[in-house]
Amino acid sequence: MLAVLPALLLLLLLSSRPACGVFQKLYCSFSDSCDCDFKPSIRDLEWDLYKNVFGQHLAQDLVSEEVSSFLLNKNPDRPLVLSFHGSSGTGKTLVSTLLGNHLYGSAMSSPFVHQFVPTLHFPSAELVAQYREELKSWVKGNLTACARSVFIFDEMEKMPAGLIDVLEPFLGPSHVVFRTNYRKAIYVFISTAGKEAIHRLVLENRLAGRDRDEIKPSDLQEVVQQSVYSNKTSGLYLSSIIQQNLITRFVPFLPLTRTHVERCVRAQLCQRGSCNRDDVVEAVGGDMTYDPAEGLYFSTTGCKTVAAKISFFL
Repeated sequence: MLAVLPALLLLLLLSSRPACGVFQKLYCSFSDSCDCDFKPSIRDLEWDLYKNVFGQHLAQDLVSEEVSSFLLNKNPDRPLVLSFHGSSGTGKTLVSTLLGNHLYGSAMSSPFVHQFVPTLHFPSAELVAQYREELKSWVKGNLTACARSVFIFDEMEKMPAGLIDVLEPFLGPSHVVFRTNYRKAIYVFISTAGKEAIHRLVLENRLAGRDRDEIKPSDLQEVVQQSVYSNKTSGLYLSSIIQQNLITRFVPFLPLTRTHVERCVRAQLCQRGSCNRDDVVEAVGGDMTYDPAEGLYFSTTGCKTVAAKISFFL
């Protein structure tokens, strides 16, 4: 009897609208299904993006808009595929973490949020054929278990060539692949590929005297796409995923100025209970390396080394 109780409760949940909330709460009290753990909060995601991600108005707006639009669509015709690009320390991994945190109740520890790092999961270029089968099987299995699965691929520039294209059948507009409904999944690719094109446009914008916030998504979408597609170490080099226009948005992360770095320092100091240490903010900001040599506008490591430098100057 106990074995069929979850199924009975789920049936009652679907058939009895007035009692929906009560039965859902009871069902989820002992179920580990992704429907129970899936608790998206777009408002909290937007707040966290604007509170904790500095100098990235394009990423903040694009991620908020695309995720909100995708989740509001009860029957999307394809998954949401976001590709994050920019130099190190600009917030790409942070944004992917915030996304996971605000989609599932158990945040990034959810069994339905899957992270891949090439150097850990796909270390050998000679085993691409094996990795392709394993990745296809892994994605298929997890989508079968949870249609709302989130797949995050970090350090795409270290991905063996041709491996990621095995995902193509899962990313297109077909309704079902391998008998699995996959259209509600979210994929995030994270890469430094395209950083030169982004850096060049931001520098040109600055030298022309234009405000950084005047840069629009359309200024960088095609530039980043072409740069990534033609970059042999992008993980998406000559990829059929790009050829078939299966990436929903290329999200550019702009290089950070000293002002942005110092905001990172201040935020981390506040987390340590030392918000008022202006001396540390100044010291860390001044100890970073900036380029180009003619202007020293942008931090070469973004905010990546901020935590270590704070510990040194405190």
